[in-house]
Amino acid sequence: MTMTRALAQTLAMIAEAASGATGDWWIIGSAAVVLHGRRVAHVNDVDLMMSAHDAEQFLNRVGGHARAADAHKKFRSLVFGVWTEPPVPVEIFGGFSLAGPSGWREVSMASRESVDVGGHRLFVPSVEELARLLRAFGRPKDLERARILQG
Repeated sequence: MTMTRALAQTLAMIAEAASGATGDWWIIGSAAVVLHGRRVAHVNDVDLMMSAHDAEQFLNRVGGHARAADAHKKFRSLVFGVWTEPPVPVEIFGGFSLAGPSGWREVSMASRESVDVGGHRLFVPSVEELARLLRAFGRPKDLERARILQG
């Protein structure tokens, strides 16, 4: 899948709603792969990663509510919510952590690249950093996305 009208509209809505964030934020997952100009089979949702504080504020701004994230052995968030108003649902991860060999660690990105979509500024990790993150998730769909990114 390339950039569809629904995805572009969703990303524009995210850019506007996230403009009030006090810290850095990133689009990760399949939407980030598309923002890097690659094709994926489908984008079921858009993953927005930010600080726990910014995630709470974002959810308040858009009328969403934080809720417990689905239990997963590999990743978790201090704040999690889904914004369903945009054409493509947005999952907001605040204080996102990943389980590794030495236990849980908060995910922090060293890179932050700006991407323009219809005059709206969005941010993604570099191709290399995003691929590393996707491989760390370890799920088949994430491993495929990492392969697409670096292919």
